Amino acid sequence: MLFDMETLEAANRYKILTATVTPRPIAWVTTLSEDGIVNAAPYSFFNVLGHEPPTLALGLLAGAGRFKDTATNILATGEFVVNLVSEANAEAMNVTCIDAPPEIDELALAGLTAAPSHAVRPPRIAESPVSFECKILSSLVTGPRQTIVIGRIVRAHVADAVVLDGARCHIDTPALKLIGRMHGSGWYARSSDLFQMDRPNWAERQAAGSKPGGAA
Repeated sequence: MLFDMETLEAANRYKILTATVTPRPIAWVTTLSEDGIVNAAPYSFFNVLGHEPPTLALGLLAGAGRFKDTATNILATGEFVVNLVSEANAEAMNVTCIDAPPEIDELALAGLTAAPSHAVRPPRIAESPVSFECKILSSLVTGPRQTIVIGRIVRAHVADAVVLDGARCHIDTPALKLIGRMHGSGWYARSSDLFQMDRPNWAERQAAGSKPGGAA
């Protein structure tokens, strides 16, 4: 079935995108308002973009006709922290989804610990296994109800328990037990059902094809 994404209502475009682009990593974003109020909220329109420099992107949607506190704070201060969500933190993350007024500290509401960052003012979430301190690199308002923020990662915090070799930057990824966002309201996925495939090599493929009995 063909969907014309230019003529569909916004709510239906959202349904198609969130039902098909899954699983999506979750950015549990902490920011600080100009008045010093901490805000925490999860976003699944998120991913890393590259490593030279290390960058990530957030797609921030508006709420109630205005940018949400996260977007407002990032655009005002230029700083934020992206915390990743483990299965153990799923319930607390869900609490921070609440539509609380701007003066409410969602970390306190969810019983979470605000840990000091090293290079930015917003705190990180101590319970998160991975936190990226970010400074805004670029932003683009793509519509009246959404903006894209590209952040440069200046510090990365990884829980000691999942670092296999700090000098070689080897991380025990399965031990992070990160969750992803799925389709529909309230659906999430665990990252425990894995499979592996080796990346093909052109020279090896050509060599195999030239041998007797090899594939052409």
